[in-house]
Amino acid sequence: MWADQTETWLKEIGQINSHTMRLKRGKACLLVIDMQNEFLAEDGAIFFHYASEIVPNVKRLISASRRASIPVVYTGHVHEDPEVDGGMTAEWWPDIKDGKCLIRGSSGARIYGPLSPRSGEKVIWKHRYSAFYNTDLEIVLRGMGVSDLIITGVLTNVCCESTARDAFFRDFISKQPAIADFIANDLHHRRLKGQEFFRGIKIHISSSRQQINQQDASKKPLLPRSSFEMAIVIEKR
Repeated sequence: MWADQTETWLKEIGQINSHTMRLKRGKACLLVIDMQNEFLAEDGAIFFHYASEIVPNVKRLISASRRASIPVVYTGHVHEDPEVDGGMTAEWWPDIKDGKCLIRGSSGARIYGPLSPRSGEKVIWKHRYSAFYNTDLEIVLRGMGVSDLIITGVLTNVCCESTARDAFFRDFISKQPAIADFIANDLHHRRLKGQEFFRGIKIHISSSRQQINQQDASKKPLLPRSSFEMAIVIEKR
């Protein structure tokens, strides 16, 4: 539903989307935020109905990154004892406070099946919105030599935005495909607009295929043909 509004949103965002930042293939990482059963499976305790719309795009984004040898890192929001590690997050979300969801090791806390990480792909388990807060994410990214992040997942204005802000504070370049992260209404648009203005986060969608082919005509496009294409501009190593 909301995806139909994306092109209109991007025209508005485009007025302030003035930064020119090209993703460096050898320095990039795809960060998949909280694509867990609890949010995406129909029997999930915090099921977001319209979040299913981004699953095909996120799946294609993961596949494109793997083909381009861009590492994929996942995050998952979990708690072991919400009374101890829940803090204000548990106060804000009653189901978390009551221990009804996102309990570490539970089926609901697992990464959603169609988007499951491959063997060797890192999963960062976190207790707060930001994937950087009290986790080893920054150590992992620095160890991999990453400077550029593609951030996708749920929700645009909560964990994706919190992670993107913390990435900016740590001098990472962040990019968010506007059709590969989710919030249930036009807060998605307003948050993307605000992120572009205040943090230099490049909001990418639109014809990446031509740009990629121009860089190496001998290789097939890294992204599939579709009416909405996530514009990941990958430079040669």
